[in-house]
Amino acid sequence: MRRGDLLLYDVDERFPMERKLGVALVGAGFAARFHVRGWVGVRGADIVAVHSRTEARARELAALAEQLGVGKPKVYTDIFDMLRDPNVNAVWILSPNYARLDAVRAVAEEARQGKGNIVAVACEKPLARNVKEAREMVNLVERAGLLHGYLENQVFMPSVTRGKEVVWRFGAKYSGRPYLARAAEEHGGPHAPWFWKPTQSGGGVLLDMMCHSLEAARYVLWDPEKGKDSIKPRKVWGEVASLKWTRKGYVERLKQTYGVDYSVEPAEDYATAVVVYEDEEGNAVMTETHTSWSYIGAGLRLTFEVLGPEYSLWINTLQPELFAFFSRHVKIPPSEEFVEKQNADQGLMPVIPDEAVTYGYQAEDRYMVECFLKGVQPAENWYDGLLIVQLMMLAYLSAEKGQKLNFDPALVEDYIPPVQRGTWNPKSPLL
Repeated sequence: MRRGDLLLYDVDERFPMERKLGVALVGAGFAARFHVRGWVGVRGADIVAVHSRTEARARELAALAEQLGVGKPKVYTDIFDMLRDPNVNAVWILSPNYARLDAVRAVAEEARQGKGNIVAVACEKPLARNVKEAREMVNLVERAGLLHGYLENQVFMPSVTRGKEVVWRFGAKYSGRPYLARAAEEHGGPHAPWFWKPTQSGGGVLLDMMCHSLEAARYVLWDPEKGKDSIKPRKVWGEVASLKWTRKGYVERLKQTYGVDYSVEPAEDYATAVVVYEDEEGNAVMTETHTSWSYIGAGLRLTFEVLGPEYSLWINTLQPELFAFFSRHVKIPPSEEFVEKQNADQGLMPVIPDEAVTYGYQAEDRYMVECFLKGVQPAENWYDGLLIVQLMMLAYLSAEKGQKLNFDPALVEDYIPPVQRGTWNPKSPLL
């Protein structure tokens, strides 16, 4: 095994290449469905197992996988039984934030003891709720000798990867490197109760969605020929607020819909952060990221902008090639048939033909499978996930202190934001 930018393993010793990779999904919720839907474009791997503490949900997801022809998964409610299944070679951790560390502990323990045939693990974003948890997860997979991939789907969005290629192949080549990247993710709020409980989830919209925006913005700014370490974070500042969901009427809506009392335990529904990086020549390049659960529009909106000396690039997922219009005389039951987090069922609506493709789930799963089959450490891995958690915690700390911070991971090694502690006052910025 060689250590460096990549971890390369002797494939013959770790995995028989003539077989398909057997993948187990830990978690059977919203994200897991996207992965299963995207798996139709993945070669060399089958979904062979699904784990959930709720057997009915696991069976429902397994049935979807079988219907789509991407595997005939066994259903497990005991994670150790699943990990000892000899057909399981890699684990996708797709469970809620609060359950991920325990899942990694289980995977690492079984791998260290040589039980089962596990060679790799991938984890959904964010890697963890805070730096302490993320650090432990990285240490666990390192000690277990596992390949690890960070499932940051926006880095694999076809529009983003193609956009980066255009920026660097033409814009940067003929006029200079890009110097500013903006990324935003906005919708009207998540649709599972645990997201709305910050002491359980770890935070509000900053933790839930800025992990996407921070990594996607960083991705387009680093030179593909020099690698991601060619830009280094130097300063971070952030702000958080509750603009909508702590208002009286919306507090009542959350009580009725999810049984959550936001007046007692609120989280931020808006967050913004600026990160200043230093490039390989000592110049400043910047990312601006904005995330919101207080956005009202057709549904989930992902936007990106890249600026360079003589060029710019834009991406907006709510400006697709397909739109539908339904008049007021057409009554459609509430659904998310056209776009994730859909807010209306009438009027002119953007339609995303295949969200698993547009949002990057299919491409990221295909890439992770290819790396794991080759015994190669994915370029998007848990070290990236750890960095993003550090940046998010520094953004929380910056907002708490009301000041710009130097990028110093030691500041947040044991830091728990007030929102995760359940002590955040959403009116504090106004005091």
